[in-house]
Amino acid sequence: MQRLSIHRQTFGAIDMSQSPSYTLNNGVQMPALGLGVFQSSPEETTGAVSTAIADGYRLIDTAARYANEREVGEGIRRSGIDRSQVFVTTKLWFTDYGYDAALRAFEQSLTLLGLEYLDLYLLHWPVPSAFDDTVAAWRALEKLLSEGRAHAIGVSNFSPSHLERLAARATVVPAVNQIELHPFFAQPQLRQVDAERGIVTQAWSPIGSIRRYWKGEQVRQEPLSHPVITALAQKYAKTPAQIVLRWHIELGVSAIPKSVKPARIAENVDIFDFSLSADEVAAISALDTGERGGPDPEKVSAQFFGTKDKS
Repeated sequence: MQRLSIHRQTFGAIDMSQSPSYTLNNGVQMPALGLGVFQSSPEETTGAVSTAIADGYRLIDTAARYANEREVGEGIRRSGIDRSQVFVTTKLWFTDYGYDAALRAFEQSLTLLGLEYLDLYLLHWPVPSAFDDTVAAWRALEKLLSEGRAHAIGVSNFSPSHLERLAARATVVPAVNQIELHPFFAQPQLRQVDAERGIVTQAWSPIGSIRRYWKGEQVRQEPLSHPVITALAQKYAKTPAQIVLRWHIELGVSAIPKSVKPARIAENVDIFDFSLSADEVAAISALDTGERGGPDPEKVSAQFFGTKDKS
């Protein structure tokens, strides 16, 4: 099971005295809440990152695929924070899977970020139809971990079967599995499998807006407008987004909400001065529809995302 640690510090204007971090399976401490920058334009990313750090964030999550690694690095430098005080994650896109290709892509990400090491490096997706390449990329990550160039390594969007296939051929257990997770898609089975393997679950699209920006659908109801969540927001004098993000923390899940708006960035981190009861957590978990909003990892391929294979 993942372990929860409380670090009593004050960062910027936000009192983070109750802000937890998770102890990964190799002893590395990872903040429980971070800023995601998926679909943040390069023009907006630098400011969003520096604003988030000023507001107390100490985890920034990006990816090669997002095309804003350079701006993330610039935002960290503009913040004036010491490199050792910020946890930086990026991800390897699957057109760079394979051992040598993964090592080259890692170097490119470091160069764009302007960093000497990563705190966490993830495989962005499994590729079930080319799992040999997925495993070869993982072996490259194991090498980076052994050299200290990545302080932790993990995966994203891996199902229980993908984790089992990787475990059969890997030396290192992933430290993190970053997945779609929100009240309408709570993934209890996968969270349990992660916990049994000593893997911390991290939520992308943690407040459940994935269908709007992935499918472009007019959603009948989103988690933030559900009566269970709006009632709790009224009870605790918090916003619905703060209730949902606190739900993740109560579950022992790391969350990386995305925003480029200063007010929303500040709102999302202001969740450590209250807690939800076990019954309230259960009520939110019961909203699970079992319906995925984003891509199905079983169907992922270069063609699925409209990209070309590296070959």
